[in-house]
Amino acid sequence: MYKTAVLGKRADVLGFLALGFTAEPVADRMEAAKKLSELVKSGEYAVIFIGEDFAAELKSEIDRYSERLIPAILPIPTSSSDTGYGMNAVIESVKKAVGADII
Repeated sequence: MYKTAVLGKRADVLGFLALGFTAEPVADRMEAAKKLSELVKSGEYAVIFIGEDFAAELKSEIDRYSERLIPAILPIPTSSSDTGYGMNAVIESVKKAVGADII
């Protein structure tokens, strides 16, 4: 069975442990890129949520994995950064999957 992971700053990811998700706290872009690569390569995760502050910084890395069916890598808003990047990425993913803007 596949798992779900959340990657981001410690304060933003620890709450997801209560939902049974794997929480991966990281401190900076380099650590986030390394951990993202490890999670993808493990093949254990169907969904990887990533704080939008790191998602924006790792856009090129995330784009490399976008052609894969699994894992889905989705940016989420965080307590320290709600720029709209996460919501815009979800909207673009829906447009790509459905072929139209349904929001």
